[in-house]
Amino acid sequence: MVFREAIKNSIFHEISNYCSANNIDSFVVGGFVRDFFLKRPSKDIDILIIGDGINVAKQIAKQIDPKIPVTIFKNFGTAYFKFNDYEIEFVGSRKESYTNDSRNPIIETGSFIDDINRRDFKINSIAISLNNQNFGELVDLHDGLTDIEQKVINTPLDSNITFSDDPLRMLRAIRFSCQLDFEIHDNLVKTMAMQKNRISIVTNERIVEEINKIILSKTPSKGFKIMDQTGILEIIIPELTSLKGIDEIEGQKHKDNFYHTLEVLDNICLNTDNLWLRWAALLHDIGKAPTKKFNKKIGWTFHGHEFEGSKMVYKLFKRLRMPLNEKMKYVQKLVLMSSRPIVLAQENVTDSAVRRLIFDAGESVDDLMTLCEADITTKNKNRFKKYHDNFKIVREKIHTVEEKDNIRNFQPPISGAEIMSTFNLKPCKTIGIIKEAIKEAILEGIIANNYEEAYKLMLEEGGKLGLSHGK
Repeated sequence: MVFREAIKNSIFHEISNYCSANNIDSFVVGGFVRDFFLKRPSKDIDILIIGDGINVAKQIAKQIDPKIPVTIFKNFGTAYFKFNDYEIEFVGSRKESYTNDSRNPIIETGSFIDDINRRDFKINSIAISLNNQNFGELVDLHDGLTDIEQKVINTPLDSNITFSDDPLRMLRAIRFSCQLDFEIHDNLVKTMAMQKNRISIVTNERIVEEINKIILSKTPSKGFKIMDQTGILEIIIPELTSLKGIDEIEGQKHKDNFYHTLEVLDNICLNTDNLWLRWAALLHDIGKAPTKKFNKKIGWTFHGHEFEGSKMVYKLFKRLRMPLNEKMKYVQKLVLMSSRPIVLAQENVTDSAVRRLIFDAGESVDDLMTLCEADITTKNKNRFKKYHDNFKIVREKIHTVEEKDNIRNFQPPISGAEIMSTFNLKPCKTIGIIKEAIKEAILEGIIANNYEEAYKLMLEEGGKLGLSHGK
């Protein structure tokens, strides 16, 4: 069968013509071929060269445009360049062997079959020939096309060897399962459970890269359930598996916070592609495990779980070598404030309470509301509607108050320098007291958020403190 449609791009003819003229066999392999059959757009093209992949990449780039820069990874025998929004990577055919303590392979020159056999999954082992004699023909040594049709992920060779050699492939299997909505073959799931401890030889950076892709998939709960089933999740993010289970004392139970968390994560994915907001949904309840207590009068409590959870976010990010920057602080803030709108929605929504919410959340207030709406997982239809209606009121109130009072990213109308000048003060605690009084008056709605009213209050507060000012 011929698949010329998959390789109608002119770059494939450039490669084919060059390789044919130089008696070099070449193939399109990997994700581009897989995605063609899945009708998914793909901008990454892998070219398998039976020979020196780096040299072919240089020559092809030069042939297209001598100014095209070629990036070379000599240790791995690969090179790539960009062309018309495509990233084209060339690799010489090779075979790999591994040591027990590393997922970095020892690479040797190999045949076409050696190279196809080293591929992680059957769905990624399909090739399309770029050779003159059979240009566009499918080469499917491991029946990967059948796996695509049956929507299953399996390995070309023994999964014990595949996962032991490179344990990251376990997370890649889970990631592909989420991205493509495929099932992982039962044998692979069993192998993952047996090989789970091998994940410890993978760098945290590579682990997080796969976790992020799982989180960014349409239904990430699928991936986290497989990670939990195989024991991998407990090794990577034990803060989540600690939430599992339902305790019962004197007939009183609490919900399973692990499965609730996964439901919240899936819910939020319907409304945002923001990776860090999705992380906040995943971690919003991690403080519940260490704060869980039973009170005979009121049942199970999780007092302060938001504060505890925000501290745990920092530790988790640091352990996994995730960015300890504004992204981490953003997740911390949302975890810390995750119950605030819920409490607000259960009471009379006052302007002052909304001002404080906007003040504390700043630019994240809309994301915070999105998180809280995703947190509604009750199966009671009336309660579900009531909660969403309440949050709708809170959102409308936020819009009205923000339009009127301009609290988001609040900057005090009166600066510390002006207070010092007005009362002839040097830097001291008194300045902070006056600034705090002005801020509180604005948040409580006692004065408007403008210079004139703030200046008048400054004079009043200064008078209370026995300060004099020039007129």
